[in-house]
Amino acid sequence: MSENPVYSRLDSAFARFLSQRTKLVSKQKQTFESLLLRLSSEQNQGHNCIAINPDEQDLLLASGLADTIGQLPLVTEKNRLYLQRYWHYENRLAMQLKAMMANQFSFANVDTLLDRYFSEQTTGTDWQREAAKLALSQSFSIITGGPGTGKTTTVVKILAALQELSPAPLHIALAAPTGKAAMRLQESIGSRIADLPCSDTLKSHIPETVTTLHRLLGARPPSPYFHHNAAQPLVYDLVVVDEASMVDLALMSKLVDALKPGARLILLGDKDQLASVESGAVLADLTQILPTHTLELKTSHRFGGLIKALADAVNQQQADEAWQILQQGDACCALLEEDLISTIAKQQLDYLHLINTGAAFADIYLAFNRHQVLCANRLGNNGIADINHQIEQKLAGQNQLALSGLWYVGRPIMVTQNNAALHLYNGDIGICMPDQTQGGKLMVFFLRPDGSVKKYLPTRVPHCETVFAMTIHKSQGSEFDHVLIILPETINQVLTKELLYTAITRAKNTVRLVADATVFKQTVTQKVMRITGLVDKFQTEKL
Repeated sequence: MSENPVYSRLDSAFARFLSQRTKLVSKQKQTFESLLLRLSSEQNQGHNCIAINPDEQDLLLASGLADTIGQLPLVTEKNRLYLQRYWHYENRLAMQLKAMMANQFSFANVDTLLDRYFSEQTTGTDWQREAAKLALSQSFSIITGGPGTGKTTTVVKILAALQELSPAPLHIALAAPTGKAAMRLQESIGSRIADLPCSDTLKSHIPETVTTLHRLLGARPPSPYFHHNAAQPLVYDLVVVDEASMVDLALMSKLVDALKPGARLILLGDKDQLASVESGAVLADLTQILPTHTLELKTSHRFGGLIKALADAVNQQQADEAWQILQQGDACCALLEEDLISTIAKQQLDYLHLINTGAAFADIYLAFNRHQVLCANRLGNNGIADINHQIEQKLAGQNQLALSGLWYVGRPIMVTQNNAALHLYNGDIGICMPDQTQGGKLMVFFLRPDGSVKKYLPTRVPHCETVFAMTIHKSQGSEFDHVLIILPETINQVLTKELLYTAITRAKNTVRLVADATVFKQTVTQKVMRITGLVDKFQTEKL
């Protein structure tokens, strides 16, 4: 927290509402209200709770609005203060996972089976095989690793092995936090099934469709509740969740709550990436406290060279080494020396040309997705609002765009609000262009995970934003050939090594950065520190 925190109107209204209902008076009430301002503010910054001292805990318990058992609006636990529902989320998640971890499995001839699925490794430890062995023996497992370490390859083989070991076909669900991440996983799973060393019948039992977690659980907007819960559990024997670092505490708790008794859960993700936008750092916490249920894949099969060296240096907070890599001016990894807006505008010409020539939408989408600009912040100089506006104006000045209003030919957008009825979800990317089957009427086209194309009238598309540039947070679960990362001109609390690592690891071929040396190095030295009690809830009982 800064010395002079700035609280939102919502923080102030929340704190005032509860403080007016306490048993406290005068200065005690002011202290109570100050604690609630902190709690509300830090909750919005991703913390599950805030740290308090013994005197503050005594005051809270004397207020009549806090207890230690979760029956009042506020809960104190050891040196932490929670909103009631987040205390329940943590407790419920820990309790459910502990119950799942009690289920262990033992199969005869499992080593022979794994030898067939993992026959490529010749020297050293085959971490993918070890991950599979772990997942076969436990109801709950985590497979983590950086880009290119083979998380998807491993899980496809795990699914096949589990189907082979099961007396009846398992009912399996594949899910991801966003539509974009679901599309990537679906493409990856589908491309690997054919090569599995098993029968076609067995392959047919491995699902190729991936859904978002909100759709899997049955979102009921605008409420925070889902159709599936402990009373109405999911039907699946196994649920696999990719990009699990993006899953916040509330959603993870609700997912685990909705699993039927005896179901398995496998989480895939990179523990070093950004934590979820909402509260918690669930994947990082669980990998820390549950080493016997976690396997980290350590060998990268497609991610190497200077991009990997830069990502590793940032992840290890080696600021000088990371900056030196960028100074080398290598073709795949360097600081941008050309004019920023002109460079970005030039990158858009391919997909705009394909629109003008009437190309298939899949080709247009692919061309647009080759390049992506990633910003750390939404507002201010070098924020996405600033960059997107400048790019629009530059392309319009070059007669590449006709800015006739909010919707124009070539406008790329990202959906920022789930709409289950339209099957459009937060993170889905679409492009506005003429529909040749309807006399050139403007429609917004989306590419589905199965390769199909959906189109909607612009007025029907949920809340969205122009996405020539997107925030690094929004890029999670995506992958691009060429990434341009733009840091702001001054340091702020958003800039952390996790943010920068996440941005760098979105790139397959090239990374360019726009950054001041001082801001870059300060970013590398800052680390996400989220206050949670999840680790403590597992430590209180030896597992």
